[in-house]
Amino acid sequence: MRSSKRLLLQLLCLMLLAGLGYSYQIQSGQKAKAKGQIVSRAGDLVTIKDQKSGSPVVVAITDSTKIVRTTKVFMFRHGDQDVTSMVPGLTIDVEGVGNAKGQLEASKITFDPNTFAIEVAEQQEIMANQAAAQKAQSTANTGVAKANAAQASANTAQGSADVAQVSADVAQASANKAQKTANAAGAGAVMDAEAISLVNKRVSDLGNYKTVAVAGIYFESGKSVLDAAAKADLDKLSAIALPLEGYMIEVAGYASSTGTKQENQKLSADRAAAVTQYLREKDNIPMRRIIAPAGYGATHPAATNSDPQGRALNRRVDITVLVNQGLNQ
Repeated sequence: MRSSKRLLLQLLCLMLLAGLGYSYQIQSGQKAKAKGQIVSRAGDLVTIKDQKSGSPVVVAITDSTKIVRTTKVFMFRHGDQDVTSMVPGLTIDVEGVGNAKGQLEASKITFDPNTFAIEVAEQQEIMANQAAAQKAQSTANTGVAKANAAQASANTAQGSADVAQVSADVAQASANKAQKTANAAGAGAVMDAEAISLVNKRVSDLGNYKTVAVAGIYFESGKSVLDAAAKADLDKLSAIALPLEGYMIEVAGYASSTGTKQENQKLSADRAAAVTQYLREKDNIPMRRIIAPAGYGATHPAATNSDPQGRALNRRVDITVLVNQGLNQ
């Protein structure tokens, strides 16, 4: 009876601590496993909500942590970038040992990139993509309305086929054309929705981060090679980031609209990878400190693509140094 009361009291304490925002403490040297969705990240520390207990668990990522992705995703990735996917919204399985701070020091992290549940992303990115999706959806709705109206007209004309067969044929042709327009617009809306999903999966919870420094790195047409000026700018940015506690670096590559969509996508990804590689190899930025570097093709141009000067500004990689505002938790 006493043991039952003691167990109940322990459970109530755990629930109370979880409600107050305290993380579950793991004894130093104790082997442990946890599975849950990432709710926040501060540098090398990832906080997940454990699926079994409902309590927050702080996971420490180190250079020896092995990251395993269980399924492949269709995107241009470079080398060992799986650790960069550890962003809020991702569900992960963790194996490790408790450290002196009560954290789960991860020896292995397994995740499926298709289980993302991220709903919060950088506000400007969301607004731009939502506007595109809404516009495409509006076009689809207008097309459907036109198709319905034209179809009704065709039906009316068909009822008077003896006297207006020609009108019916014309109306039917109009209906078919409007339906094709609606289908095309609907497909465009789906593509925009997929683009929104990619952006939302890449960067999450940025409302909890403070921007410390930003830089733009520019490239020659069709190239992904860093020049001396670009390397100098990256060195300056790294010098700002390295002394910070819990910093993260966001890397986003872009291209002008000169090439095909697939060419621009690959080129922008290669540019992001070139920046990531330099930060890691020359400036000693751990890969786990970089947030899912990716290329976005010719989307989100910084300037017009109708002239050489504008295209030069669009051949870029945007780098942002972020610090989680909740580091004092």
